[in-house]
Amino acid sequence: MIVYGPVPSRRLGQSLGVNNIPPKICSYSCVYCQIGRTNKMQTIRSEFYKPEDIYFESKMKIEQLKVKGEHVDYISFVPDGEPTIDKNLGLEIELLKELNIRTAVITNASLLWMDDVKADLMEADWVSVKLDAADNDTWCKIDRPHGSLKLKNILDGIHDFAKEFKGTLVTETMLVAGVNDHPSCIEMIGKQIESIQPQKAYLLVPTRPPAEQFVNRAESKSITDAAMLIRSISGVSVECIVEDDNKEGFFFTDDIIDDLLSITSVHPIREDIINHLLKNKKADYIVLQELIKQNKIIEFTYEGKKFYKKNLDDNSDK
Repeated sequence: MIVYGPVPSRRLGQSLGVNNIPPKICSYSCVYCQIGRTNKMQTIRSEFYKPEDIYFESKMKIEQLKVKGEHVDYISFVPDGEPTIDKNLGLEIELLKELNIRTAVITNASLLWMDDVKADLMEADWVSVKLDAADNDTWCKIDRPHGSLKLKNILDGIHDFAKEFKGTLVTETMLVAGVNDHPSCIEMIGKQIESIQPQKAYLLVPTRPPAEQFVNRAESKSITDAAMLIRSISGVSVECIVEDDNKEGFFFTDDIIDDLLSITSVHPIREDIINHLLKNKKADYIVLQELIKQNKIIEFTYEGKKFYKKNLDDNSDK
């Protein structure tokens, strides 16, 4: 399934996800990525799925949700990799506008120096650009970019896009303890945010199992200090997202197996949330156990909590 959810988003409300990139094609291999390490680094834009298929899957899902009395606030491009690698992204957003639901794209901004990427993102209603670092050493350490990318080009691309974009633009910074939470790093990020002037700057911490074991959340004081410093430098509203996912807001249809596989392919889910969803659908826990047995879903532990995510190396259902 290309379309999944809806899943609850702290920034977007009820978000219907579009997985327009096969696993895991990305221009970065971020140390904190909840999907895991990137197995195919790429910066050349390519075609993956038919835009018409994305439109019809979204339409069908929304109609199904309406019957259940559920609503969608945004159709969001949050895939297994970097959404702007999709050459058809602009066309897909245009088609989805017919559904009269706002569109969002969460991008690492690595390709925003390309004019065609800027043009595609101009079609969206809400865009989040990643800004984990503003100095080359930290950027390479935390985002682990494709070798052809240059940080200056990316930052210039973000600035140029921000000047022209008419929708809601926000930045997102993932704070990893001991990597990019130092005052010197935060100060440089703050200066970039000042020049971009987004509607809001979000500070996040890893709340789901990361790609690398050394990754830990930044401490509370570091987060608070970072928010104050960025706010004082940029004058931009800063919001910290540090809480774990809430049970409410996730939605299962009658096709529980498909829902489990589609959501966990991009969004690792805690054990208590899955149990809550299964209970609401009066489904047996054996459904999840069977998927684990078939190696379609993998079990992880992070910060003492059990998570489940789709095994992206499993090809049995393709």
